[in-house]
Amino acid sequence: MKRVIFLLATLFIVSCSDTQLVDYWKSPDTDTYSPTKVLVLGVTSDKVARLEFENQLKNQLELRGIEVQRSLDLKEFSLDSGQITEAQLDQLEDKLLDEYFDTIILSKVVGVEDKIVYRSNYKNYDETYRRFKDDYLRYQDIYYNPDYYNEYTVYHAETAMYCICPTKDRELLWKGYIDITDPNQKELAKTVKRYVNVVIMSLEELNLVSPQLELPEDHPQSTQQ
Repeated sequence: MKRVIFLLATLFIVSCSDTQLVDYWKSPDTDTYSPTKVLVLGVTSDKVARLEFENQLKNQLELRGIEVQRSLDLKEFSLDSGQITEAQLDQLEDKLLDEYFDTIILSKVVGVEDKIVYRSNYKNYDETYRRFKDDYLRYQDIYYNPDYYNEYTVYHAETAMYCICPTKDRELLWKGYIDITDPNQKELAKTVKRYVNVVIMSLEELNLVSPQLELPEDHPQSTQQ
């Protein structure tokens, strides 16, 4: 029950920002999970955003005692590697197992949606006695007055955690569906930070990563929280 309450609170908190966890799925066969060595991978053509995401997620996981490698540090996923075949991915998974990786966290944008919201606050307007000309004149402003509507873009993203443990089938453990509303390219680091925080909060509460370790005040990463 505590977990349900916390997740509802998490959904409410993040819905108040421009980055929202709108839904998630967790494997019913996994109560708890403790990754020890993780590959983080951001799939995007935006090189700067990919670097920012992988760096921030790496830092947060390391604060929880997990060894992490960015995909950018692997030649298979370098910025100039191009498309990767299924056979190459199979070889990569075998390589990761040989190097004692047990987890992959993959993030990607799966859709972009342009939205328009019209202002609907007409508290002093009597709907019962509305006349044709009143109706027409009032609503034509929607199309000619920018104050009557707000345009914005929503990016639909997904982050997934996969187990690549040698003792069990390679499987999906968790997937979060996250919406990012009108991200500001000039504030990329802040947007990524909010996104990563949403991911980490969900994984922690679902017992898929451990809570953050206590760090001494003079530790370099203690100032990054």
